[in-house]
Amino acid sequence: MPDRRLSSPLLALAATLMTVPLVAGYWGGVHAAFDSFSHFRVHLAGLVIVLALPLLFRRGWRGIGLSAMVLAAAAILSVTSLPDSTVQAQGEPAAARYKLMQLNLRYDNATPKNVLSLIGRAQPDVVTLNEVSQAWLPHLESISDAYPHRIVCPPPSPIGGVAILSRRPFLHPATAGCFDRGSLAVVTVNFGGAAVDVAALHLGWPWPFSQPWQTQEVMRVLAGRLGHTAILAGDLNAVPWSRTVRDLATAGGLDILTQIGPTWLALPLPDALRRRAGLPIDNVLVKGRIVPLSTTRLEDAGSDHLPVLLDFSVEPAEGEPMVMQAQAGPAPQAHMF
Repeated sequence: MPDRRLSSPLLALAATLMTVPLVAGYWGGVHAAFDSFSHFRVHLAGLVIVLALPLLFRRGWRGIGLSAMVLAAAAILSVTSLPDSTVQAQGEPAAARYKLMQLNLRYDNATPKNVLSLIGRAQPDVVTLNEVSQAWLPHLESISDAYPHRIVCPPPSPIGGVAILSRRPFLHPATAGCFDRGSLAVVTVNFGGAAVDVAALHLGWPWPFSQPWQTQEVMRVLAGRLGHTAILAGDLNAVPWSRTVRDLATAGGLDILTQIGPTWLALPLPDALRRRAGLPIDNVLVKGRIVPLSTTRLEDAGSDHLPVLLDFSVEPAEGEPMVMQAQAGPAPQAHMF
């Protein structure tokens, strides 16, 4: 049995040290290095609780244990991420309901048929995809009849670019484009006469990798390209409460949907663990007349990311003319700006 006289100060030291990166995650606006800690806020807080809990039962150490646990509990409560929940809709949903599926395919997914089968069962109106490698192109071509309107961005690396597939026609196809070396695609989709800008985004890893610099370029595109009503979906390699995602939301005038829950965990760890202890880095942001109704994490399809399904409607705009169907047309298979 370990000497309690030795273990208590060690536990107190370990719990105190773990609060340093936990608190640092709130300083993402000072430097991107601090924002990297924010992605692990829940995990760090959980570790602090595990380390501090025994101190509550040891005389002379209860104050330190209680302080650490209160700090950790406050950090967990601050993320307000409730998985697979109904979104609090702003206003009454329109009669027509639509679905958007977001999925990082994983460039080397060994079970592409599972992905195609899932898309067929879920029947989303629009699909936003990340890591669309060359190996994925023939598989996506096999569902071109179901999703004839598409933009597939040239991959910047073997990992692949992004893509948007749609059952509904694109508006103004000449403005559909790929940005930031294929990591961002933006199109305008006709949802029952309403024009909605849809963006698919795949950010790189957080600092010290490319994410901070890439985010600056993406923010400029979102500020200039997104209209009044839009949906942004993608693997952002950043959690909803991070400075990175909040900066993207500010740049595009978007609201972050925080109810999705964990979506990523390294393979081959089990899917059940991914849903409970993974990172919520697959995000959906909306603005304007989009009324989000629910977000759901779908079944595992062979990727290290879970698919996310957004159920939504488009609020009618009084006095705004409907989009003329004649404006719709096919989008280019790939277009690089």
